[in-house]
Amino acid sequence: MAIWPFIVLRERSLSKDKVVMNHEKIHLKQQLELFIIGFFICYGIEFVIKRFSYKSNMETYRNLSFEREAYQNETDLLYLKKRKYLSFINYL
Repeated sequence: MAIWPFIVLRERSLSKDKVVMNHEKIHLKQQLELFIIGFFICYGIEFVIKRFSYKSNMETYRNLSFEREAYQNETDLLYLKKRKYLSFINYL
């Protein structure tokens, strides 16, 4: 979980997992773009709206624009270098 400026992990060993860390760094970038609090407000609003379309909280979570961007690009370790401003909008 990313909460600017921290990445909180269930296990310390995950800090060595480049894919997990890249996923969370994508979230940190999203948070900065929306001035941190804006990210959490948008995340919550999108979750509430999309929850009506999906069967479970997990399915809703996986279909949020912020998560879709992070999951789709987590294996591209150069993604943050080429990522355009507010790219999560492309995943709405």
